[in-house]
Amino acid sequence: MERLSLRRRIALEIHKKLQDDVIAEHPLRQLFWECTLRCDLHCRHCGSDCKQTALAGDMPKEDFGRVLDSVSARTHPHKVMVNITGGEPLMRPDLDECGRMIYEKGFPWGMVTNALALTPERYLRLLHNGLRAMSISLDGLEESHDWMRGREGSFKRASAAIRMVTGSGAIAFDVVTCVNRRNFGQLAALKEHLISLGVRDWRLFTVFPAGRAAGNPELFLSREELRGLMEFIRNTRKEGIVHTEFACEGFLGNYEGDVRDHFYMCNAGITIGSVLADGSISACPSIRANYVQGNIYQDDFMEVWEKSYLPYRDRSWMYTDECAACPHWKYCRGGGMHLRDDDGNLIQCLLRRM
Repeated sequence: MERLSLRRRIALEIHKKLQDDVIAEHPLRQLFWECTLRCDLHCRHCGSDCKQTALAGDMPKEDFGRVLDSVSARTHPHKVMVNITGGEPLMRPDLDECGRMIYEKGFPWGMVTNALALTPERYLRLLHNGLRAMSISLDGLEESHDWMRGREGSFKRASAAIRMVTGSGAIAFDVVTCVNRRNFGQLAALKEHLISLGVRDWRLFTVFPAGRAAGNPELFLSREELRGLMEFIRNTRKEGIVHTEFACEGFLGNYEGDVRDHFYMCNAGITIGSVLADGSISACPSIRANYVQGNIYQDDFMEVWEKSYLPYRDRSWMYTDECAACPHWKYCRGGGMHLRDDDGNLIQCLLRRM
């Protein structure tokens, strides 16, 4: 495995000490609410297999409101960003009311959306009800995006929504792109498209083998493409026209410090918590199954946050097999929790793939 440069090793040692302090304190800073499992698209990489009509109903906003009361009893609400996700949040006809409830309880809130149903009228209502941040997905140029999202016309509607939001200048905003074999060769052209729409912040990630993505080889980049992606991000950051980052998918060796604004750390269960659609208390919404820590219908959220989450905060249990043989373990600490299967086995290591 590639040796780290001296400069990176020194910086990573400092970062490791800072990580230890954050883990010990584990201040809740982001709370995701999976408000619905319904979705108006059929994305090839969906990890939760969302559908137009979900078997489970939407969580009543009052139930999530009690979670926020638990949080504000121990933490100032202004310190915790609430991120509404799904499924597709815009499938909820009462999303405006959900936002108003969150806002009135003192929490800043944002949402992750495919923007298919984000009309100008809906956007203004969300702003009126306290919306402060938004991420919209755009996965390539028109053919590639529509293929990925499983619906013709979704690229045009997402692009129109992006132009509308950037034009308003009213909220913190970024575009997220899932890089795969279909759109890898379009990254430069996609960058120009985003710049033309007024995008200033762009976050890129790759697919991990779970959910619908597990059996689709077209979604996974080759070794050369992965390295090409890192070079593209590094060069785009140097240009300084659109601020570009790679998502928090794992430790990247000598790309650390070059493709993100920070060194790698999986903050799941450390500063990030979530409430899933069935009430499960988890961390990053991409993490499911055996890493759930409780349920809001039986447990107090902040009691669980303070007293549980041991698998997230002490990751020595990951120090086995290929991780135990890795010279970068102390900086990586086993990678993202979403990259572990139900038995704790590592399902993907980007550094090894590169």
